[in-house]
This record gives sequence, structure tokens and C-alpha cells, in this order.
Amino acid sequence: MNSIFKFKKSKNILPAIDFSQFKCDLHSHLIPGIDDGASSMQDSIMLIKGLIELGFQKIITTPHIMPGVYDNNVNIIQSGLDLLKKELTAQNIKINITASAEYYLDFNFFELAKKKELMSFQDNFILVELSFLDPPLNLYDIMFELQVMGYKVILAHPERYSYFNIDDYKKLKSKNVYLQINLLSLVGYYNIDSQKKAESLIDLDLVDFIGTDLHNSIQLDLYSKVKTNEYYHKLYQKNNLLNNIL
Repeated sequence: MNSIFKFKKSKNILPAIDFSQFKCDLHSHLIPGIDDGASSMQDSIMLIKGLIELGFQKIITTPHIMPGVYDNNVNIIQSGLDLLKKELTAQNIKINITASAEYYLDFNFFELAKKKELMSFQDNFILVELSFLDPPLNLYDIMFELQVMGYKVILAHPERYSYFNIDDYKKLKSKNVYLQINLLSLVGYYNIDSQKKAESLIDLDLVDFIGTDLHNSIQLDLYSKVKTNEYYHKLYQKNNLLNNIL
């Protein structure tokens, strides 16, 4: 007997794929107590274990440097990293972990750049973030000046800046700025606008790096959703990101 009810076909459930193909997570907040990320050593260890379980083999953790909000510097970050690595060794947790910073573009940042006091990584990459309200008026001049100084600039989570559109992203790429999207954008963690922009960046092959931007256990738990996400699968299949050169 045929049912009189008609049901929609369910969407194909994509398999969970870990992040081992990408090897390195270059954006996270894992040093305890120095920014809005891990608040304690216990939190740091828990988050790092989570990244290892997700398949990452290297971590470049990037505390905020934002004067007046997070007054970090090379000494604070390096001291925190040393303590973290000591605890990892004590607990026999094997992971290649180094530190850089997520630099907020302001006057203080340029003073550090001029003095060559930025914490760059792997062939002079630096990770920078912008205001979420307005872009710097001379953004492209700033990027050019940094490049003249020898830095390779990675813009953190460009999909989260509401004032950028696809033409802006294309222009940034044409100016040799690298774009790093947050994986959680793919599951709408921040907002729908960020999700749609991240998807467009992937479709147009404008993404250079992915990062977790991991701060806490709530975010860590969401990575089970990312592993089955359609656009994460696209990134995996394209296999053209630069994370694995770090």
C-alpha cells in the first residue's frame, strides 16, 4: 500500500573530515590569561588537546596586541609561551607550538614595525586585524609600506568586516595581501553575512589561509559541525591553501 504522504528527500550527510590536510593552525588565543582567549593553563591545555584531536600538527598561537585593551608585547607573549610549553612537556603532550600575535592596525603597530619588533613567523608573515567599524582610510598604502619593510601581510578574518565587498577582497589580493578566513564563519558562528562572504571567498579562490581563531571550549565544540560543512569540504577538495607551508 502506497503512503498518501510525500516526504522531501533529506540532504546528503557529508562525512566528517578532520583538519590534518592543512597541518597548521595560524590563528588562536591559547596563552593563558593575556587576552580574551584561554583564561587558565587548564583551559590552554584543554584547547590544545582539542586542536590535536582535530588533526592539527602545528599551532602558531596569536594573542591580541591592542594597546589599551590587550597590552601585550614580545616578552609577555614569549614568557607565556615558555610556561605553556613547559606544561605541555610535563603532561607529555606532543605538539609543535610557537607564537606570533594578532596585531591591531594602529599607530603603536607602526612604531613596532619601524623598529622591526613585530613577531613575524615563517618567512616574515604577520597577522593583522582591522577595526570592525571602519577600515583605515589609507589601508592600501599601509599594506604597501609593510611589504616594503619586508613583511608578508595576512589579513585575519576578512569575512567579518561588514564594510568589505567582493571587489575589496579582489583588490586586497591584487595588492598581495593574504586572506585568512575563520573556519567557524562557515557554520554561521559570527553572523550570516560573515558566512556568506566566507563562502564567496572560497568559491572565487580568494582564500589563502584558514584559522580556528580558537578562544574557548564553546568554539571548540562547534568544529564537529565544520568537519561536515559543504564549504569546508570545498576547501579540502581544492587543496590550494598555504597552511601546510608554515
